[in-house]
Amino acid sequence: MSVTIELPPESQARLEAEAGRRGMTVAQLVAALVDDLPGGGPSVEPTPLSFIGVGRSGRHDLAARHREIRTEQTAGRPAREV
Repeated sequence: MSVTIELPPESQARLEAEAGRRGMTVAQLVAALVDDLPGGGPSVEPTPLSFIGVGRSGRHDLAARHREIRTEQTAGRPAREV
Protein backbone atom coordinates (compact mmCIF):
# COMPACT_ATOMS: atom_id res chain seq x y z
CA MET A 1 0.00 0.00 0.00
CA SER A 2 1.24 3.45 -0.83
CA VAL A 3 0.44 6.63 1.11
CA THR A 4 1.50 10.18 0.30
CA ILE A 5 1.61 12.84 3.00
CA GLU A 6 2.50 16.51 2.87
CA LEU A 7 4.71 17.64 5.74
CA PRO A 8 6.17 21.01 6.60
CA PRO A 9 9.88 21.11 5.70
CA GLU A 10 10.90 21.04 9.39
CA SER A 11 8.86 17.90 10.04
CA GLN A 12 10.23 16.19 6.96
CA ALA A 13 13.79 17.03 8.03
CA ARG A 14 13.14 15.62 11.52
CA LEU A 15 11.65 12.46 10.03
CA GLU A 16 14.60 11.97 7.69
CA ALA A 17 17.10 12.65 10.47
CA GLU A 18 15.42 10.15 12.81
CA ALA A 19 15.27 7.51 10.08
CA GLY A 20 18.98 8.02 9.44
CA ARG A 21 19.76 7.85 13.15
CA ARG A 22 17.92 4.53 13.37
CA GLY A 23 19.50 3.21 10.20
CA MET A 24 16.23 2.77 8.31
CA THR A 25 14.33 4.36 5.47
CA VAL A 26 11.67 6.99 6.08
CA ALA A 27 9.03 4.45 4.96
CA GLN A 28 10.30 1.92 7.51
CA LEU A 29 10.28 4.55 10.27
CA VAL A 30 6.74 5.65 9.45
CA ALA A 31 5.58 2.02 9.42
CA ALA A 32 7.24 1.44 12.82
CA LEU A 33 5.64 4.58 14.26
CA VAL A 34 2.21 3.56 12.97
CA ASP A 35 2.65 0.10 14.50
CA ASP A 36 3.27 1.79 17.88
CA LEU A 37 -0.01 3.73 17.77
CA PRO A 38 -2.64 2.77 20.35
CA GLY A 39 -5.08 0.23 19.04
CA GLY A 40 -2.60 -1.34 16.67
CA GLY A 41 -2.40 -4.60 18.55
CA PRO A 42 -5.05 -7.10 19.49
CA SER A 43 -8.01 -5.59 21.26
CA VAL A 44 -7.96 -6.47 24.94
CA GLU A 45 -10.56 -5.04 27.25
CA PRO A 46 -9.15 -4.08 30.62
CA THR A 47 -10.35 -6.06 33.57
CA PRO A 48 -12.51 -3.89 35.83
CA LEU A 49 -10.40 -2.55 38.68
CA SER A 50 -7.30 -4.23 37.25
CA PHE A 51 -5.15 -1.58 38.94
CA ILE A 52 -5.86 -2.97 42.41
CA GLY A 53 -2.74 -4.30 44.05
CA VAL A 54 -0.23 -2.62 41.75
CA GLY A 55 1.26 -0.46 44.47
CA ARG A 56 2.65 -1.10 47.90
CA SER A 57 1.80 1.19 50.76
CA GLY A 58 4.26 -0.34 53.17
CA ARG A 59 1.40 -1.04 55.56
CA HIS A 60 0.20 -4.53 56.30
CA ASP A 61 -2.88 -3.58 58.28
CA LEU A 62 -4.91 -1.78 55.61
CA ALA A 63 -7.67 -4.36 55.29
CA ALA A 64 -8.26 -4.57 59.01
CA ARG A 65 -7.86 -0.86 59.82
CA HIS A 66 -8.90 0.94 56.61
CA ARG A 67 -11.55 3.12 58.27
CA GLU A 68 -9.28 4.13 61.14
CA ILE A 69 -6.36 4.85 58.79
CA ARG A 70 -8.55 6.93 56.47
CA THR A 71 -9.77 8.95 59.45
CA GLU A 72 -6.16 9.53 60.52
CA GLN A 73 -5.12 10.60 57.01
CA THR A 74 -8.04 12.96 56.42
CA ALA A 75 -8.37 14.40 59.93
CA GLY A 76 -11.84 12.86 60.16
CA ARG A 77 -13.27 14.86 57.23
CA PRO A 78 -15.91 13.16 55.07
CA ALA A 79 -14.74 11.83 51.68
CA ARG A 80 -16.65 14.53 49.77
CA GLU A 81 -14.55 17.21 51.53
CA VAL A 82 -11.15 15.61 50.87
